[in-house]
Amino acid sequence: MKEKNYTQSGGEPSLTSVRSAEGTSRRALIVVLVIAAFVMTAFFSCQSLGTVAQVGAAIGQATGLINESTAEAIAKSGVAFGAAYEEITPEQEYYIGRAVAANVLTRYSLQSTSSTMTTYINKIANALIINSPRPEIFDGYHVAILNSDEINAFATPGGHIFITRGLINCATSEDTLAAVIAHEIAHIQLQHGLKAIKNSRFTQALLITGTSAASAAGNTTVSQLADTFGDSVSEIVSTLVTNGYSRNQELDADSFAMVLMSLAGYEPSSLIDMLQVLERNQSSHPGGFNNTHPTPAQRISNARTTVGNYAVPETRPYRQARYAAAVR
Repeated sequence: MKEKNYTQSGGEPSLTSVRSAEGTSRRALIVVLVIAAFVMTAFFSCQSLGTVAQVGAAIGQATGLINESTAEAIAKSGVAFGAAYEEITPEQEYYIGRAVAANVLTRYSLQSTSSTMTTYINKIANALIINSPRPEIFDGYHVAILNSDEINAFATPGGHIFITRGLINCATSEDTLAAVIAHEIAHIQLQHGLKAIKNSRFTQALLITGTSAASAAGNTTVSQLADTFGDSVSEIVSTLVTNGYSRNQELDADSFAMVLMSLAGYEPSSLIDMLQVLERNQSSHPGGFNNTHPTPAQRISNARTTVGNYAVPETRPYRQARYAAAVR
């Protein structure tokens, strides 16, 4: 049988274009498979994934197994996955958190850091932190008040805690205020912000791998494609301010907050007292914690399952006088 001669006429692809498309798909597949091989090699050999990928890509190019663009794609993807799996150092955690804090402060104004209330809430935070499992971090913990009537609070990686004036006004005692601060400290010590960073890094690594394969198959350079991906900071800002942590993370922060309170001598049931105040204020204060947290009812139900585990001496009346003085 005579082989059919495809031409560009009649809308049919030419034999050359069919072969070109097959070659493009094959090159993309090679990139993905080789990247996967280097991921497994690095995992089982405990070597840096970026290093393994770069060395492997160089060898592959030198031996003619892969071309320059494919080697570049493999190296780029290896570095991206290497960053995704790397442990974030305390110093990195602090500087990422500081960048997140700067972004938060573009949306909210900061109340005077020399105010009596700012000094007071930092003393409460210090009492909680010094008795906690992780009292020392790179540059310490810092609590500041946001000049907003919104009912909300944020904790960035690295120890930056923001509490709105509206949320402070909901507190009825030092212990309920301690519950708010303990919840934010819990987010930091449970490393919920770092998990957001790692998830973001892994997502970016997958995206870079996919675009690297496309780059090796076509004419676009990997650097051009990789430049379209943002860093982790915007992801965390979105998590804190817009979307909130996951429901389980928020409930875990409540549970751990009661642990921190009991270790410092605060009454853990004051968390429930504070949540009940938030529940009463919920309808009159849209936005804020309503958008980023489980409902107060859900949080109260969760807290009641473990609050009976703590036996703390009753010392709340002792703290009420200094709370009243700070509020004045």
